[in-house]
Amino acid sequence: MDAAAQARFDLISDNLAEFLNPEIIENILIRGDNPKIYWGTATTGRPHTGYFVPALKIAQLLAAGCDVTVLLADIHGFLDNLKAPIELVENRAKYYDKTITAILKSVGVSTEKLRFVLGSSYQKSPEYVMDVYRLASVISEHDAKKAGAEIVKQSDNAPLSGLLYPVLQVLDEEHLKVDCQLGGVDQRKLFVAATEWLPKLGYQKRAHIVNPMIAGLSGGKMSSSVQDSKIDLLDTPEAITKKIKKAEAAPRVVEENGVVALVEYVLLPAATLKGKKEFIVERREGEPLVYTDIKKLKEDYVNDILTPQMLKPAVSAGLVSLMAPIQEAFQASTEWQEITEKAYPPPVVQKKPKKVKDKGSRFPGALPVRDQAAKDVEPTDK
Repeated sequence: MDAAAQARFDLISDNLAEFLNPEIIENILIRGDNPKIYWGTATTGRPHTGYFVPALKIAQLLAAGCDVTVLLADIHGFLDNLKAPIELVENRAKYYDKTITAILKSVGVSTEKLRFVLGSSYQKSPEYVMDVYRLASVISEHDAKKAGAEIVKQSDNAPLSGLLYPVLQVLDEEHLKVDCQLGGVDQRKLFVAATEWLPKLGYQKRAHIVNPMIAGLSGGKMSSSVQDSKIDLLDTPEAITKKIKKAEAAPRVVEENGVVALVEYVLLPAATLKGKKEFIVERREGEPLVYTDIKKLKEDYVNDILTPQMLKPAVSAGLVSLMAPIQEAFQASTEWQEITEKAYPPPVVQKKPKKVKDKGSRFPGALPVRDQAAKDVEPTDK
């Protein structure tokens, strides 16, 4: 591989948790062609700061000359145990389109070469549906359940749609005509399944680039369905500051620390794209701490040179600044605001009917018993 191809490969493979079958991408680069890569997202809950991780990777892929497709997987969202009711799917897909574009623009990435595809635009075609039947005939229930274990909502009596979800995602690689799929660590089982299942239908296996998962603010992974774990991309500066202040960030502990993770996977990579890789922590006394390397930040945190009380305000300030262009774009777009109302309508609170209490005949103002009895007699028709 020549120096130019190597530089492109280094960008593609930078900061990954894992790279499956990298030789597929290497061979494409050696030929001087552009790898075709897709990232899919089920249009369910509202995107949060964790979405910066794939967005920043997409920015690197575009910089490496890759042809990148974003799949707005509306049918997947519907299949995943009705996380996205069919009535809301169309508007949620539009919301994701607006939001992902705004994330990329906020870090200075041009979206002109980015292609957005709606899953339902091709997943209802006869060819695709026939491939669903064909693949369903050669894989077992056990394998389908295993492949989707980390990404499909599990329950004791799960609907059959949960088994279809991984089948569709595997087939997307063939029907989008890509060389590689991008996804998080939680997709790994499905990626391995794809390399085994597609050849069963005579299709080639693809490469897979695996992003690390960002820790949530309350421990575990950041999730759209766990409110305390995430920061919504449209949260106000006050809400961002409040959530970071409440976040779990034990002193000297960097594992599963969502505040440190935001620096590692969002703030430092975003600063790099903007041309100045640094993260600044102000101190009450002395010069600010300036970090250009996450290893040094983690080392200072473990040694208590950098404390949670120092780190949290700096992370809040960094996120508020990073997300300001997204907020401004939302406030300037009446269309986006209307889509948001339709995609995520406020829950309807059912009021309980008031019970009329029988106060009896002894409360003040009650009619005498004989008068009440007379009043209760139905009048006769004349």
